[in-house]
Amino acid sequence: MTGLPLILAFWVAIVIMIVMISKLRIHPFISIMLVALALGLAAGIPLIDHKLADGTVQYGLATVIGQGFSGTFTSIGIVIILGAMIGTILEKTGGALKLADMMIQLVGKDNPVIAVQLMGWVVSIPVFCDSGFVILDPIRKALVRRTAVSAVSMTFALSSGLFISHVFIPPTPGPIAAASTLGIGDYLLQVIGLGLLCSIFPLIAGYFFARWIGTKVKSKDEVNSEEVAKIYKDLIASYGKLPSAFSTLAPIMIPISLMALSSVIVMLGLTGFVPELLRFLGTPIIALAIGMALATLQLFSVDRSEEFYAVCNSSLTAVGPILFITAAGGVLGKVIAVSDMVRYITANADVFGSMGIFFPFLLAAVLKTAQGSSTVAMITTAGIIAPLLTVLGFDTPIRATLACMAIGAGAMTVSHANDSYFWVVSEFSGLTPDQGYRVQTMGTLVLGIAAIIEIGLLSLVLS
Repeated sequence: MTGLPLILAFWVAIVIMIVMISKLRIHPFISIMLVALALGLAAGIPLIDHKLADGTVQYGLATVIGQGFSGTFTSIGIVIILGAMIGTILEKTGGALKLADMMIQLVGKDNPVIAVQLMGWVVSIPVFCDSGFVILDPIRKALVRRTAVSAVSMTFALSSGLFISHVFIPPTPGPIAAASTLGIGDYLLQVIGLGLLCSIFPLIAGYFFARWIGTKVKSKDEVNSEEVAKIYKDLIASYGKLPSAFSTLAPIMIPISLMALSSVIVMLGLTGFVPELLRFLGTPIIALAIGMALATLQLFSVDRSEEFYAVCNSSLTAVGPILFITAAGGVLGKVIAVSDMVRYITANADVFGSMGIFFPFLLAAVLKTAQGSSTVAMITTAGIIAPLLTVLGFDTPIRATLACMAIGAGAMTVSHANDSYFWVVSEFSGLTPDQGYRVQTMGTLVLGIAAIIEIGLLSLVLS
């Protein structure tokens, strides 16, 4: 199958994959792998390897699947593991709570909605948004009682801050996996920088939506001030001893600084032992390994070194599904790459390229809305887009990074009942499901639209 029929088969395969994941409750790894296999058969990829007359080898479907799977692990596996471990340690030691307190001190208690939104935005850079909301919810409740601000406004402010950095800023696994799949794993600092920049519009939109929705919806979150204070006090006591500001920031800022320094050395074309050493230290795997070492020292600083094994084990358990889904996305991307689809789209580049930055956004938004997981939506979309980067005009590192940002914007459009984050936000905030749709679902639609508007504008000036 070639040409337009293959394109139609591709979209049918995507719909089937969505139904398998969202309706039939088949695990994303199995769903993506089965779709990749079926699409490979439909595309006419041979079953076994064949040696052609010119001496080259036409790889069979089994080999293509193996190459897509192993290639993804090679490029991204260790980075995802290290990033997840750093986040888990910050969560277990109270480092995330320390980051939240530092943000409140920076913004001030007179701006509680801004404070809680930026608090979530910072904390979710290393920590999953679900965990971040659970960790920070007592602080949100305490601030509500101290300032008399709408609990719903504070709920969405925290939710939006966490969600924005979750889809835009490494070392969260979704953006890391998407960046590596798109071939910009060595430009991780650029991804971080654009992730910070692309957060501006959705943060602003999220703030104003939070203030507005707080006047329209009232939650059942009726915990009295004494009880909230006790919850917050118990949370602090449960950590025993919070880490220092330096040890909290070091696992995040030092890897970023090393990657920044490496990028500067490459740009300046410096050579010699010291520049090469710094470039080595600034590669994502080594920089995050250093961040992991610094995070491990944090366990010792709060006298919890005996938990190191358990923390590592829980991190690997949590990150396992992400790794396998990422690899499955790589398989789908590899099947697309060796099929006739790329040649056909290349021949009709004007049609598909006319959608520009909105193509990856819409594809990610469809996947996110259908199956719930932002990480799965980012990984799957990146795997689909990767073979088409040149065809779609994302043929430079900066353009590929903008595509990564567009995927992130789509991956938060929208959060509803099939998304675990929807229920975390609703249940912890005392929102009914109907209120959750009005607050979280509508709010994430606003975030996604604001984000893609900013990314579209940036795509006009960045090349």
